[in-house]
Amino acid sequence: MHQLQTQQQAGQVPELPRAQLERLSYIDFRLFFLGELRRGDLMERFGIGPAGATRDIAMYKQIAPNNLDLNGATKVYLSTSRFEPVFRHEPQRALTALSRGFGEGIEVGDALVRCEVPFPLNQPDLVVLAAITRAIHQSKPVRITYHSVSSGTGSREIVPFGLVSNGVRWHVRAYDRKSADFRDFVFTRIESPEILENSTVGREETPERDVQWSRIVQLELAIHPKHPRPDVVKRDYPMVEGILKIRVRATNLGYLLQLWRVDCSSTHSLPALEYPLWLRDPLALHGVENAVLAPGYSAPRGRLA
Repeated sequence: MHQLQTQQQAGQVPELPRAQLERLSYIDFRLFFLGELRRGDLMERFGIGPAGATRDIAMYKQIAPNNLDLNGATKVYLSTSRFEPVFRHEPQRALTALSRGFGEGIEVGDALVRCEVPFPLNQPDLVVLAAITRAIHQSKPVRITYHSVSSGTGSREIVPFGLVSNGVRWHVRAYDRKSADFRDFVFTRIESPEILENSTVGREETPERDVQWSRIVQLELAIHPKHPRPDVVKRDYPMVEGILKIRVRATNLGYLLQLWRVDCSSTHSLPALEYPLWLRDPLALHGVENAVLAPGYSAPRGRLA
């Protein structure tokens, strides 16, 4: 749940086996976010013995001697007021670890602090997900039964190459041989995936030919001009001089603008309290196929989005 990449100021981390770096990073994480570490934490998380846990703690103390002190009475290592993390802990990964616990094997651990996370109402069937990801990894087409809102249920052959999340549900990005175009397919609407081992992938079916996937759009998001408390909104986002610049694949743009509740109307006409951000230049969405999902957006007259 953390990156094995050290902070710039901690250049003293020696070359070590990846497994030991994982354990040192775990030590760093617990001291940073929980303020304490027990030898048993390492033993339970990594299945190592007391001697191994002691060696890892000693190595961490050698790398960052000012980060922890041992409470002799409780035998608990506590982070100090001079603590500086040795490893980079990405916010999203840290939140995942804190809310769901560590673990990528047989089971995931308990949350490390009390946390309430929205329960996903729709989750992919693991058999379907596994078949699609195997096909992506092996560059193979897949025959599926697909339940479409517009065209009903039918058989399709797709060439999948990427997973896409819109923040609420997961899609697979694929070339659709039926429509001869690239589409997003919702995982929960896919049934009976069959990898076509003897079918070859044509050049026109590769992600390099997917214009929407390849296109990166740069947007400038500003505080909604009608928001009553712009100072509060500014604290919610990493803005520079009131502007948040982001780069997003065109395939995901409409989804994310909808998720982030960005007013994409040219006249910032949507309610500011519901849409605290405003897209400064709606023309940036020109040519983005799913721009129709962007709140308040309308294509310039005579043009298609």
